[in-house]
Amino acid sequence: MIGGRIKLARRKSGFSLRNLAEAIGNKVSAQAIGKYERDEMEPSSGVLIALSKALGVSLDYLLDSQNIELTNVDFRTTANTSAKDRARVETEAIEWVDRYLQIENILEIDGSRWASPVRSPRKLAAIEEAEDLANEARSTWKLGCDPIPNMTELLEEKGLKVLIADLPKRVSGFTCIVRRANDLPDVPVIVVNRDSSLERRRLTLAHELAHRIIDPVNLSEKDEERAANRFAGAFLIPKEHLQKEVGKHRSALGYKELVDLKCIYRVSAAALLVRLKDIGVISESVLTYAFQSYASGWRTSEPDPLEPENLRGTRERPIRFERLCYRALAEDMISVVKAAELLRCPVSEVKKGLKGPDFADYHQ
Repeated sequence: MIGGRIKLARRKSGFSLRNLAEAIGNKVSAQAIGKYERDEMEPSSGVLIALSKALGVSLDYLLDSQNIELTNVDFRTTANTSAKDRARVETEAIEWVDRYLQIENILEIDGSRWASPVRSPRKLAAIEEAEDLANEARSTWKLGCDPIPNMTELLEEKGLKVLIADLPKRVSGFTCIVRRANDLPDVPVIVVNRDSSLERRRLTLAHELAHRIIDPVNLSEKDEERAANRFAGAFLIPKEHLQKEVGKHRSALGYKELVDLKCIYRVSAAALLVRLKDIGVISESVLTYAFQSYASGWRTSEPDPLEPENLRGTRERPIRFERLCYRALAEDMISVVKAAELLRCPVSEVKKGLKGPDFADYHQ
């Protein structure tokens, strides 16, 4: 598995075999690195350290102590992603999941179980059936018909691993399964782009949830995406609740009303307009007029964003992994140095997180 990790990290960095050999000071040849990647040879500890520094990844990542790999990686993109982009994203996800599983192992937590709202992925005969599936999911999870205050927290509570990462701009998010050795259960993961607005991140999370519970066997790739979008809209903006707010039929909508509504449901204004059309509150012509007039820029620029651009990724962020690290630290199951390594932050910050800012000089 070391070979696969080296190869993925090299692709992430954009190195050829020869470039990588030069980057490590020609400690070994390009041919030797090729043999490492094919698992025909194993690098020495000195070479491994040099590769780690040159590739910008941790030794734990290269050593693959958890023996994990990403499978069923399904990118949600606005354009085709390059091999380098995919490698970069997968490398970051593997490193993070590896650290997540480490802390769960230390705490003896089974992190593979998630409370799926359906017994098995559901086959849909039509896109519209995604609406019923969203209602069923909300019912199973006992969410009622009110807006969901924190989508990230909800999915973490249900056992999904959620990561907000610095992905390429063209990647909105993806789902994957982390496969482990020794017949250990697979781990479901959802990754969303930190660069997206909070409104769009929430929609991406709901969209990716849909891909976890929809069996696309009867759908084309395009219809699968449409079904996931329909599910996301229905899950975050329940029909019954929205109709109470706006009425069952409208011939026009104003800017201020829509901005206020999007704050209630914490979704993008464009998605809200589409949802109003999907449930028949407005017609296709009213939707078209909106996107040609006052909402013309809403697909690319969010009106009155819920999260300032300079604070992207700070609201509704995943906190379970961090909380588990501090739990293990408080129980003396890991050291401050190990917690800093897992959390990827300075030791001084970990000490503050453990004892509070007034204990900055605290020493474990």
